[in-house]
Amino acid sequence: MNMAEAKRILEAALMCSAEPLSLQDMRRLFDEAIGADTLRRLLDELRDDWAHRGVELTRLASGWRFQSRPEMRPYLDRLHPEKPPRYSRATLETLAIIAYRQPVTRGDIEDIRGVTINSAIIKQLEDRGWIEVIGHKEAPGRPALFATTSKFLDDLGLSSLDELPAIGTAADPASRQALEALEALDAMTPANDPLAMTTHPEASASLHTDLAETDSVDTELDPLSTDRPETAS
Repeated sequence: MNMAEAKRILEAALMCSAEPLSLQDMRRLFDEAIGADTLRRLLDELRDDWAHRGVELTRLASGWRFQSRPEMRPYLDRLHPEKPPRYSRATLETLAIIAYRQPVTRGDIEDIRGVTINSAIIKQLEDRGWIEVIGHKEAPGRPALFATTSKFLDDLGLSSLDELPAIGTAADPASRQALEALEALDAMTPANDPLAMTTHPEASASLHTDLAETDSVDTELDPLSTDRPETAS
């Protein structure tokens, strides 16, 4: 197979896939006949081919996908005027803390927020596929350690946690810093994107909406720590 034909097949697969495609997925597309290095080169060429269009090829945490450019978002939102499910301030604060402090236990989150967390909040974030248990802390009761998932990064248009906006270390409350950072990121990320379908297509749109409208946290809290607890599988 020549590379021009391979690129056409790869482009079609990426355009038609409902989920980001990993390099392993792409190799299966060609019965392992094309190696990872060649696929990366084809992906770079496709990204250049679409450089001046309203859609771009983007690398995310779980793979590659086509999605609309951020500047297209105000127009695409007009095609989806319906309101997606809403998330409470407590839910978004919890998500922000997990994103910036992970891995964390439920007790860690409660210490930062200063209030008890309803179990329904954790379940809601798990059901959306944004957080998961990655281990247990070596402490009495071996509490579960929570971290964000690749789907969380995909829905924010990121390829790794390193791309999350930096937050301060001293002045502002922890939850406020994390929420403001995610809100700033949200302003640059496509939402309601028909070319970026997910298992829960309404989930990304809801996250965008709620982050944009969430107020600052009123309670003064300690700043986020950079310490990471030891994990055990």
